Amino acid sequence: MAKGKKKTTLWVVLAAVILAIFALGKLGGSEPGTTARQTTAAVTETTVQTTAGTTAKQTAGTAKAKTAAKKKQTAANVPAFSGKPYVVLDDNQPRFSAKDKKRRSAYESYAPLDSLGRCGVAFACLCKETMPTEKRGEIGQVRPSGWHTVKYDTVDGKYLYNRCHLIGYQLSAENANTRNLITGTRYLNTQGMLPFENLVADYIKETGNHVLYRVTPIFSGDDLVAKGVEMEAWSVEDRGDGVCFHVYCYNNQPGIKIDYATGDSHTTDGRTGTTHCQKSN
Repeated sequence: MAKGKKKTTLWVVLAAVILAIFALGKLGGSEPGTTARQTTAAVTETTVQTTAGTTAKQTAGTAKAKTAAKKKQTAANVPAFSGKPYVVLDDNQPRFSAKDKKRRSAYESYAPLDSLGRCGVAFACLCKETMPTEKRGEIGQVRPSGWHTVKYDTVDGKYLYNRCHLIGYQLSAENANTRNLITGTRYLNTQGMLPFENLVADYIKETGNHVLYRVTPIFSGDDLVAKGVEMEAWSVEDRGDGVCFHVYCYNNQPGIKIDYATGDSHTTDGRTGTTHCQKSN
């Protein structure tokens, strides 16, 4: 009888242990598959966070790229004059068409004057044939839009305005062509445009090659005087290796304030210049 009681007690203890283990499993393990779902959720959350971070970085990178693109100088967003005669446009790359780049013969085209008497685009394929064989003739009879004959002691040569060739005489042999002459400051003529004209002229003389050349006067609204000129050039035979530029030259004069609507002017401290009947170049 004692042996029977011992066996019964042993089975009771064993059953209690099994029940306890089962209960512990219930309390600690929750539902089957919970751990897997938690792991999946953690991975998913990490993936979302990583993707969001990557997207944010990509968005920031795109924004920076767009900002950089906006900062690139073009004819539409030329900065205000800051004391330098020109700024580079479009990374110094001219915008001639593929058709234009196939030209191999002399060519010149000058847009007709508009209703306000203003010049338009001057375009040419320059070469030795377009260059002059004699000294420049008289051009004093031409009065471009906004013209004033006015002198200031602070201006080189005294005269504020020159009759500026869009395509310089040394390149085109054009004298008193009204479609090729604008009212330009002495500073624009000698410090802005002339160095680029000399560059092209020297290249043609040395190589005998052709150069595509385009000058566009930039007017604001109905202003009679251009704010500046856009200049483009590209050497044809060597595909821009010899000459390649795209710049904007300012029609400003240091120390002088110009009313571009009329051509009137005065010094920055308010003094007006001396007007003359004499014709400046």
